[in-house]
Amino acid sequence: MVGRIITTLDCVAEGADWLAGAEPRFAHALTLVGPLPLRRQPDGFTALLDAIVGQQVSVASADAIWRRMEAAGLTDRATLAAASDEACRAVGLSRQKARYGRALADSAIDFDALRGLPDAQVVEVLTDVPGIGMWTAEIYAMFALGRADVFAPGDLALQEAARVLFDLPDRPKERALRAMAEAWSPWRSVAATLLWAYYRVAKSREGIR
Repeated sequence: MVGRIITTLDCVAEGADWLAGAEPRFAHALTLVGPLPLRRQPDGFTALLDAIVGQQVSVASADAIWRRMEAAGLTDRATLAAASDEACRAVGLSRQKARYGRALADSAIDFDALRGLPDAQVVEVLTDVPGIGMWTAEIYAMFALGRADVFAPGDLALQEAARVLFDLPDRPKERALRAMAEAWSPWRSVAATLLWAYYRVAKSREGIR
């Protein structure tokens, strides 16, 4: 069953209000970060490729690589599938990410069908493609499919934001943060958006693109 889909800023505000009522620390964080953005983008190949490019690099680096890829036409599925390692390296893609990008371009993912699948099945389908792990699949589900109750506990910025906001002695590991986030259902995606916003305030740094 597909749950709530975030489509407008009103949806985000509804989720933020719910989180503020359920958890005083979230209410405090909202006073610091202000209204949360609508972090939606069109779904499909390009959105998933964008998530792969953003793996384990800074926001600035990912943006720069993406601009070079656009200029070289490497955000097009057919062009990327046929691209050489040299062409990929010229735009800043590592050999590993070039391989992942080509694997995605060659995959048989039915992006339209993903819209009707439950969150867990979306993640299962996506993680069958080499180079797409839980983080990438969850980011796609949140931002491209608008799923309201998905979280990405493997994200280091979310882990650090949770440590600071909840005054934890150590940065929570992925499993611990996933368990912690269960209390934020059915608005875990909004909780992630709030924590990324809080991370930027608390650390004066970017979180995710």
